[in-house]
Amino acid sequence: MNQTVLVCDDAIFMRTMISDILSQAGFEVVGEAESGLQAVEKYRMLKPDLVTMDIVMPDMGGIEAVREICKNDPEAKILMCSAMGQQVGAKDFVVKPFQPSRVLEAVQRVLA
Repeated sequence: MNQTVLVCDDAIFMRTMISDILSQAGFEVVGEAESGLQAVEKYRMLKPDLVTMDIVMPDMGGIEAVREICKNDPEAKILMCSAMGQQVGAKDFVVKPFQPSRVLEAVQRVLA
């Protein structure tokens, strides 16, 4: 079974780009969220193997969403994908704009 991913970003083109990179690498994108609040709710529902998270999002920012997710699941594997290079409780981060190879390297590190 493919590893599952929840892609969280307020920009649809970023969600699409990340989803495409991961799908082509054999991951199953099980959901997308455009706000921190949606990210927390969808994580609880979908229980993905990995979450990609933007920092700046409406409702609840990515940092707060990561804290909420980790409060409920300390084992959560979260990769920050942001224009601001901060790790903030996530297992790793990728700075936008990013190369597909860098995203996949970071994903492998987070899941290892």
